[in-house]
Amino acid sequence: MTTFITDDFLLQSDVARELYHEHAKSQRIFDYHCHLPPQQIAANRKFENLTQIWLEGDHYKWRAMRSNGIPEKYCTGDASDWEKFLAYARTVPKTLRNPLYHWTHLELQRYFGIDELLNEESAKSIWNRANEQLTQMPVQALLEKSNVAVVCTTDDPTDTLDAHKAIREEGKLTTRIYPAFRPDKALSVDQPEAFNSYIDKLAEVSGIVCNSFQSYLSALEQRHSFFHQMGGRLSDHGMTVVDAMDCTEKDAQQIFDATRAGRQPTPEEAAKFRSYMMLFFGHLDAGKGWTKQLHLGALRNNNTRLLRQLGADTGFDSIGDWPQAASLARYLDKLDSDNRLPKMVLYNLNPADNYVVGTMIGNFQDGTIPGKLQFGSGWWFLDQKEAMEWQLNALSNLGLLSRFVGMLTDSRSFLSYPRHEYFRRILCNMIGREVANGELPHDVELLGGMVRDICFWNAHRYFGLDVGE
Repeated sequence: MTTFITDDFLLQSDVARELYHEHAKSQRIFDYHCHLPPQQIAANRKFENLTQIWLEGDHYKWRAMRSNGIPEKYCTGDASDWEKFLAYARTVPKTLRNPLYHWTHLELQRYFGIDELLNEESAKSIWNRANEQLTQMPVQALLEKSNVAVVCTTDDPTDTLDAHKAIREEGKLTTRIYPAFRPDKALSVDQPEAFNSYIDKLAEVSGIVCNSFQSYLSALEQRHSFFHQMGGRLSDHGMTVVDAMDCTEKDAQQIFDATRAGRQPTPEEAAKFRSYMMLFFGHLDAGKGWTKQLHLGALRNNNTRLLRQLGADTGFDSIGDWPQAASLARYLDKLDSDNRLPKMVLYNLNPADNYVVGTMIGNFQDGTIPGKLQFGSGWWFLDQKEAMEWQLNALSNLGLLSRFVGMLTDSRSFLSYPRHEYFRRILCNMIGREVANGELPHDVELLGGMVRDICFWNAHRYFGLDVGE
């Protein structure tokens, strides 16, 4: 059977179709947050088959396969690439109404021109046809085929950024690749052994002996400046909540010294240390005109047995339900009080917090730039049709949708860029529906300008990165 994904997929009105085909479709992609490995971009990796490009590291697919009764051998284990692909092909028909069903068939069609539905019967033919084309699709060609203007990877402060250097020096890729500063490990004082190992690595790469709290801060500031020299203009933090307790420099120094000596800090001490460090990182970002991203609310590594067996980021995380509002407000206010609040994108993982974030950003817009604080796009478990609509509706009701910086992939796969198409179709359909209902004017140029801005131009103006031609 041929795919259900037609040119007008998800577009349920004439206005929606016009907005998408005339205004959204051709816009370049500004992927300001993802987990693509820059080493593979620098090496211009060629994937041998669909399993390598589709299933390596994709915990979305692994979760679906496990739910379908597929043994771990075919997810992260030692089964052959063909056996793993076949196991996924057997799972796809069971993903009806899961976004994987849409994404899978969008990717088959957009990259390989394959219009068939994927299942056990079609698996071999699709495998052969896609694999033959993959030999001519190194990752740099995939980025250009996807019309990607900018990619911001996610990088630890201790990363040498050698891959970014290699990409820059080669100078052949039209897509601009930038590092983003992700210092989560620099906050992990609650894990003394890992924290101390991290500090040693930081000292090695920065050339600064971290034998005091001040030298530790100096090493992190040096790495922040190095990222800036390499074109980085974004930072990122993944955390349950953003800590905002009162903590003096002396307090932070004492906690640092005790942890360096091997003592386990109390939970309150760890929270105070994180609070101090998050202000420090906020000041660094504000000083260089960067944008800070906060990813809030993930409850990670819930299955301890499989965490021990498979490691982190293998598909055993979920939505957390921590209160976010009070500590987030305190954090933003502390930065704003001394005029060092950077541009910021706030992502929540619990949809119950949509209106919290939607109202919080309005507290700290200061008129210096449009949309200085942003309600980030639907993230992780919320990057599907229903939750995207929730986010768009909350932002529209409480702020300015017209200033939204749009979608990102948050993906490890080079075939994930149809998620931008998915988002754009959903956006255009929502607007078209409200025109049909008489809730918005039938002014396609007015609406089309907003669509173009959300798809690309707002992000281009907001993040201040060169996007090439």
